[in-house]
Amino acid sequence: MIQKSIYLDNNATTRVDENVVRAMLPYFTESYGNASSKLHYYGWEANAALENACAHIANLIGAENHELIFTSGATESVNLGIIGIAQAYKSKGNHIITCKTEHKAVLDTCAYLEKQNCKVTYLDVDKEGLINLEELKSAINSETILVAIMAANNETGVIQPLEAIAEICNEKQLIFFSDATQFVGKERCDVKELGIHCMAFSAHKFYGPKGVGALYVSKKNPRINLLPQIHGGGHQQNLRSGTLNVPLIVGFGEAAKIAEANYWDISTHVSKLKNYFEHQLLDIEGLRINGSTKKRIFNTSNVFLPPSVDISKIIAKVAIASGSACASAAIEPSHVLTAMGLEPDEIKRSFRFSFGKYNTLDEVKEVVALIK
Repeated sequence: MIQKSIYLDNNATTRVDENVVRAMLPYFTESYGNASSKLHYYGWEANAALENACAHIANLIGAENHELIFTSGATESVNLGIIGIAQAYKSKGNHIITCKTEHKAVLDTCAYLEKQNCKVTYLDVDKEGLINLEELKSAINSETILVAIMAANNETGVIQPLEAIAEICNEKQLIFFSDATQFVGKERCDVKELGIHCMAFSAHKFYGPKGVGALYVSKKNPRINLLPQIHGGGHQQNLRSGTLNVPLIVGFGEAAKIAEANYWDISTHVSKLKNYFEHQLLDIEGLRINGSTKKRIFNTSNVFLPPSVDISKIIAKVAIASGSACASAAIEPSHVLTAMGLEPDEIKRSFRFSFGKYNTLDEVKEVVALIK
């Protein structure tokens, strides 16, 4: 029998909050109507539940209800956002700017568009994982239509200078898309204040269910257009057809409601765990944190463990990650750490510890003792 380990892989996915589970359950067996059924109570009930959930999610990111499109998760949201925009604006240009440390959902989508005659510029990052804003400005040309830069990196937690990027995009009249999968539900996020025009995120990164995500699309100042990638039925303003998954969207909404209401309690608790973890390891010679320690989401610590540390003992008892969970089949070194200048041998000994609200100080102390 496989023994359970201490779970510190919350950037891969989180345990679903019990309140979220309770909120979803009736929509599997009691309130099971199709939200598109307009002629009877079951459909009205489902649609009302969707509108309520949508309001909570929109509130979490500072958007309007009609600016959200529900998807199967952040990967679909990324595809719909980037490909949909590229196709809608191809008469204006065919150049996209992104970053070498983006999630594979963005990088692979951009690679697909390159085969469709799009030109893509991949910005470098410095040793802290941050882009250079002057390089971004220099990369813009007359054919540029879209800048796709993630909010927070899934491997290092590094937060890019979103407001500065938005300012550049607005000045040049470009669309600013952001993969905010690791950002939403953890950090305060107001798309209007940040200046993000289109944004992908999902529920399971902040204690909601897997299999449901959303794409924010600005409808005003500026109004962003995109072409649908899934056809049939004309659901969701003709932008994403398919019967809406009411139970999962209800769970998404409940998770957003909890994240908004309990932000300070959760962030304080998780920050204390991460800070204790890092401070206790400072005296290990050769150990270091990969990426910026100042511009980083509060739950993530990507750590290089020197040869003096027995990695096998840690992996046997602690659920952690090397690289991205979505690229676990890959055998090549982390593209994120490679772009930051780490050598292959350093990357092999670098691991992501991502903390969550269900972790305890006793668990963290046990992990520290294992590392020491």
